Amino acid sequence: MKRKIDYTLYLCTDRGLMSTGNLEDAVEQAVRGGTTVVQLREKDCSSAEFYETARKVKKITDAANVPLIINDRVDIALAADADGVHVGQSDLPAAVVRKIIGPDKIVGVSTATVEEAVKAQEDGADYIGVGAMFATGTKQNTRAVSMERLAEIRKAVDIPIVVIGGINETNAAQFNGTGINGLAVVSAIISKPDITAAAGTLRDIFQG
Repeated sequence: MKRKIDYTLYLCTDRGLMSTGNLEDAVEQAVRGGTTVVQLREKDCSSAEFYETARKVKKITDAANVPLIINDRVDIALAADADGVHVGQSDLPAAVVRKIIGPDKIVGVSTATVEEAVKAQEDGADYIGVGAMFATGTKQNTRAVSMERLAEIRKAVDIPIVVIGGINETNAAQFNGTGINGLAVVSAIISKPDITAAAGTLRDIFQG
């Protein structure tokens, strides 16, 4: 049976930005600070390394009852028994991912238009990531999404929305009252000297 997810503070990992010596420490500190979902994003390692990292991180997220989502790699998600997979517009279609992982895992899709959001919902996505809301250095080839378009997307779909792209403690409050379900962040948590405090601050801002 699929678990109910709290999307309030959604951490996407990035080894190149973290302030800690290893990824497990960064995730543990983020979860301690109130992170409610962790997405493991590994672009520059072997499948074996990705799998081993996923297993280690899952022990931490399981202990905190926080879902672990794997970026792009359906095979890693299944092998590590992660809670779900997040895919972009150039990855496997959400409908195909759903067939592979079954009805009880979480499927998330990156979107930047109303059409993409509606398609993701129709294809069985459990939530969508919308952005980039602001300029970001953590991902190339992003597409800008205005607050107006975000409002249109919110009206068009019923599934949860997390916003992503350059979100930090100075702009997070802009999303209060917009009807979105959470903030997806990378450097605003994982690059900070005190990851736990950074996570707590962002969560407090979003929850008003």
